[in-house]
Amino acid sequence: MLKDVSFGQYYPVDSFVHRMDPRLKLVFLIAYIVAIFLAKNFYGLGACLLVLVLAVAFSRVPVRKVLRSMKGILFLVVFTAVINLFFYRGEEILFSWKFITISKEGIIFSIFLVLRLFLLVMCSSLLTYTTTPVALTDGLESLLTPLKWIKFPVHELALIMSIALRFIPILMDETERIMNAQKARGANFESGGLIKRAKAIIPVLIPLLLSAFRRAEELGDAMDARCYMGSKNRTKYKKLKFGWRDLIGFLLVAALITGVVLLRVYLGATI
Repeated sequence: MLKDVSFGQYYPVDSFVHRMDPRLKLVFLIAYIVAIFLAKNFYGLGACLLVLVLAVAFSRVPVRKVLRSMKGILFLVVFTAVINLFFYRGEEILFSWKFITISKEGIIFSIFLVLRLFLLVMCSSLLTYTTTPVALTDGLESLLTPLKWIKFPVHELALIMSIALRFIPILMDETERIMNAQKARGANFESGGLIKRAKAIIPVLIPLLLSAFRRAEELGDAMDARCYMGSKNRTKYKKLKFGWRDLIGFLLVAALITGVVLLRVYLGATI
């Protein structure tokens, strides 16, 4: 399961989506999430899914890698769907036993919720697959530039978020390496109850924390050796520029939000 964590991973390839401005990609992600929550019927989610399919196709990222990101939150998706399925109060009851009630409306709502979570995870994963951590830092810093007027440390915040995002797959690989070493020494992480499994994780956490602190110290020393002084007198090697690809993306997202709103107004909600 640790290999399925896609957040922070970058898929290097030359594509339409990779060449888009990182500032616009961040804005597009926010707008896409807004469109997902504005959708109140399956037609609206279908429009969001169509845009996601187009984005994946133009990004040239393998569909299998994008879908693999769902495995990390599969338990959360299933748990949420089951809770809504058993406890959603609908009018057309299909099954009832004690405090558990399954209705037609509950089934529809559970499917709708799973699709919404699916789209949320897919679009977020696609952003990290098509944008380097450095580009994300530059884009986020540029978007938050107005906060500099109130002396807010925009550059430092963007750098912290970028480093945290980049360290996610590194820590996952480190965790898997430690667990494999523990298994070679006879540790068992898969059998027993919940409490026993939790206790088995403790020998993994200690070396993982030590490794994280060591990496943080090495990163700090490397930044000091390169005379890093934060945003003071700092220049950019690459200047962010808007292009025709960004205009096409803007028109597509604008059309998506307009379509979702119209579908919500004229077709109403699913439930």
